[in-house]
Amino acid sequence: MAKPVLEVKDLRVSFKMYAGEVQAVRGVSFNLNKGEVLAIVGESGCGKSVTAQTLMRLVPTPPSYIKEGSSILFDGKLEITELTEKKMEQVRGAEIGMIFQDPMTSLNPTMTIGAQISEGILKHQKVGKTEAMKRATELLTLVGMSNPEERVHQYPHELSGGMRQRVMIAIALACNPKLLIADEPTTALDVTIQAQIVDLLRDIQKKTDTSIIIITHDLGVVAEIAHRVLVMYAGKVVEQGPLNDIFYNPRHPYTWGLLRSVPRLDSDNSKELESIPGSPPDLYAPPVGCAFAARCPYAMEICKEKDPAHFDVSDNHSSACWLMHPDAPKVEPPVGIGGHAHG
Repeated sequence: MAKPVLEVKDLRVSFKMYAGEVQAVRGVSFNLNKGEVLAIVGESGCGKSVTAQTLMRLVPTPPSYIKEGSSILFDGKLEITELTEKKMEQVRGAEIGMIFQDPMTSLNPTMTIGAQISEGILKHQKVGKTEAMKRATELLTLVGMSNPEERVHQYPHELSGGMRQRVMIAIALACNPKLLIADEPTTALDVTIQAQIVDLLRDIQKKTDTSIIIITHDLGVVAEIAHRVLVMYAGKVVEQGPLNDIFYNPRHPYTWGLLRSVPRLDSDNSKELESIPGSPPDLYAPPVGCAFAARCPYAMEICKEKDPAHFDVSDNHSSACWLMHPDAPKVEPPVGIGGHAHG
């Protein structure tokens, strides 16, 4: 069995703030295999973007710090948490590429598209400017840009939002990274362009066999592209498993809530979409028990007192919920849960 491209163990990231410590990521563990697309989902503030940015050490330190005992092993040999900033600069772009959520603020308005794509190539690969520019044009072709020879000489303001996002993807792919992290890559785009960007990422993954982590709160995007899903809540992973298991056989009440808040094409849409009542806990003082207990209709006494371990549903599907305990009352998922993904 090949080694995973990425092994994250007990990742804890906190922010030192005036009022105390915000525990943004609280013991996240997962592996990512070569050529796999992993989606990390959850509502705003659950820690998914901090997790993604910590993988590239992009969260400003201070106020953030990675806590003792956290491990991010990349490519079987690089312990990301221990690398100097200088060494990280060699990894970013060359080994791990990142697509940020807002292409307008991430691109430099004073530089041409070609210059921005070739910047990473010139930094990490031993090639001249002409060769780098040629590669930039090829990358624009790869990401489905029309007239790439002209586009390389244009500036970001001359492109539409969807085109700018394609440029961001080209920059992230410039040095053939082993891992691509896409942080909410479709948030700022309209629905038709979103679909094109998701198709594009899927094509690129097939052509280049790159491993991809996609951070999103959009389960429609997840159903289209992911092989495996990590559901995060209040800085922790509450459920993880293959795409079909999470969509067809979810076992955590928070995952049920997420799935019920998504419109379905195959059901009676006269019913109102359900939202999850309440709001996520304050991560200055996280609850001692299950963080979801206060919002969970199935919460028992133990949920408020003790944080659940991960219970195995199957070999590669687990849920951190006391309902999975053999002594817990049997609870059926709400009506309409399961059956709306296609792998």
